[in-house]
Amino acid sequence: MADRDHERRRAREFEMIEAEVERSLLGGEFKYTREQAAEIAGVPLERAQRLWVALGFAHDDKPDEPMFTDADVEALKSITSLVDAGIIDPGLEVSVTRALGQAFSRLAEWQLGLLNTYVADRVRNHEAGDEVDPRAVAAAASLVAEQMLPTLEKLQSYAWRRHLASNAARFLDRRSEDTDRRTLVIGFADMVGYTSLTRRLDITELTTLLEFFESTVTTVISQNRGWVIKNVGDEVLFAAEDPVDAARIALSLQDAAQTTEELPNLRVGLALGEVLVRFGDVYGAVVNIAARLTSSARPGTVLIDSAMADALESEHEFQVRSMRTLRVRGYSRLKAYTLRR
Repeated sequence: MADRDHERRRAREFEMIEAEVERSLLGGEFKYTREQAAEIAGVPLERAQRLWVALGFAHDDKPDEPMFTDADVEALKSITSLVDAGIIDPGLEVSVTRALGQAFSRLAEWQLGLLNTYVADRVRNHEAGDEVDPRAVAAAASLVAEQMLPTLEKLQSYAWRRHLASNAARFLDRRSEDTDRRTLVIGFADMVGYTSLTRRLDITELTTLLEFFESTVTTVISQNRGWVIKNVGDEVLFAAEDPVDAARIALSLQDAAQTTEELPNLRVGLALGEVLVRFGDVYGAVVNIAARLTSSARPGTVLIDSAMADALESEHEFQVRSMRTLRVRGYSRLKAYTLRR
């Protein structure tokens, strides 16, 4: 019974802390219902609801209670103004909003992990002795949030603008071209034996492994004029415009894995061709081929497709050798080549 009371008390304490931190992060009080927020923003309610859900937030299950702030109203105005000004096609409004929501949801997840660690440490310090004072912890957490938020906002703005500048040349050179359809080299690199590793490693060791993997592949890819599209656990999806750059990335990734004990062996696959580029991700047969080549590669090797082999034919820096035709899911006869220096 005492344990149950303790847990209930802890739950109430955390609810108080969360409410205080939420107010601090939002920078204002909840003042408007969803209808009021939409009306002030000058946006039809149905449209406002679609955008709210696209950002990644659930439908308001208490429509008559104030759940929106001045910042929510301004955000709604900003999103719709891009459409009204003709910058975003009306048909893409929800898709663009969804892409923003997904990107920042992931960003917020790890950032709030920092704040949560702070709060949990303060509460844990009181467990063996004095009773925790929720108001004191909430005040301290809010102060940390207020200090953290401006710094993170500056860093996010800097990183975003720097990436815009870095990537601008690739797009501005294609003023007369459909930028959604581009010819790229798509690559995958994944860690061999990751599933068995996860069974042997504790959470701290797994965190260290993933951090080292992501840090290594990001450095290698960026230094060779490629870019990371996304990391998915034990695998990274990347792209490059130049087949030579892509080949150097693949071989450098293998060099990095083979010269350090921190990384297991890698499998790498590359395919060249036209892809659909949509909100930072890539789609199409070329992506599927690169994935199939990666899963078929032996540990420590790089497999490429026919288009990549043709593109590298006159490059003396590389050695390309034909191998047997692969039978993989979706492709009964996939021609593959090994790539070496």
